Amino acid sequence: MTTTPDDTFELSTAVDDVGDARIRITGDLDWDSADDLTEAARACLRADPPPRQLRLDCAAMTLCDSLGLAALLMVQREAVAAGARLRLDDRPAHLERLLEITGTDHVFNDVGESAGDASPDEPERTDSARPPRAPHGS
Repeated sequence: MTTTPDDTFELSTAVDDVGDARIRITGDLDWDSADDLTEAARACLRADPPPRQLRLDCAAMTLCDSLGLAALLMVQREAVAAGARLRLDDRPAHLERLLEITGTDHVFNDVGESAGDASPDEPERTDSARPPRAPHGS
């Protein structure tokens, strides 16, 4: 298989001055790269002290398949276990759609789309605030 610039996957990790860990995801989060994200997140969460928040910058994510989604769910579980909050920043439309159609959007309800959105004083959105879905096949 020939690698083209569109096949590029990259993770950039940083810790800011307040101790939040950030991972920027560039490219496709899929079968080939899901383990890379999980391992990078684990490394961030194992820091001493662990971060208050683990922020995944999804702005440059070009695709997320089922294994990419599984990696995001694993990172969420590991963040909770480490006492950290996971945020998915700048989620592209394809990721929002994947979360919605798989019914996993509720797992990430309190995670923001960007670094400057909802304040901590804002009430959490509940499923009852969402319009009902049309039955399948309608």
